[in-house]
Amino acid sequence: MSAALQAIKANLGKEVPPSSWLLIDQQRIDDFAAVTNDHAFIHVDPERASQTMLGGTIAHGLLTLSLLPAMAYEVLPDSGLFKMGVNYGYDKVRFLNPVRCGKRIRARFKLLDFTEIRPGEWRQLMEGIVEIEGETKPALVVEWITLLYV
Repeated sequence: MSAALQAIKANLGKEVPPSSWLLIDQQRIDDFAAVTNDHAFIHVDPERASQTMLGGTIAHGLLTLSLLPAMAYEVLPDSGLFKMGVNYGYDKVRFLNPVRCGKRIRARFKLLDFTEIRPGEWRQLMEGIVEIEGETKPALVVEWITLLYV
C-alpha cells in the first residue's frame, strides 16, 4: 500500500478541524429556491414565515446538505493520489434543526471507513455534521459516501 493510502487510513476515526462559517442569508435561500423550484413560503416569504413557530424563513434542508462539498473542499486534505471523486450517496441523513435566515453554519468531518472496492477504486465514508453558530443542536448529520479513483 502506498504511503498516501496509508496516511489516509491513519485518519480513520479522526475529525478534521471545522470549516469556516458560511452565512445563510435570504439571497442564498432565494437562489436555491429558484434553482430547485421549491418556493415553499417557509423559505421565501419572510412576512408569512414570521407568523409561524419558526419566526422567519429557514434554509431548505437540501440547501444545507448541498453545501457539504464546498465546506469539505476547504478542510479535507488532498492526497494528490486520486484523479477524481464522485458522490455515491448519503446514508442516515437527518435534518435535526432548521437553519434560520441570517445564521452561519460550518461543517465537521470524520473519516469512518476507507475501503478498496477494486484496484484503483476506493469507497470513502465520511461523517458530516453541520453546526449552526450559537446553537448546540446541529442542523444535520449525515454519512457521506464518495468513490475515489486512482
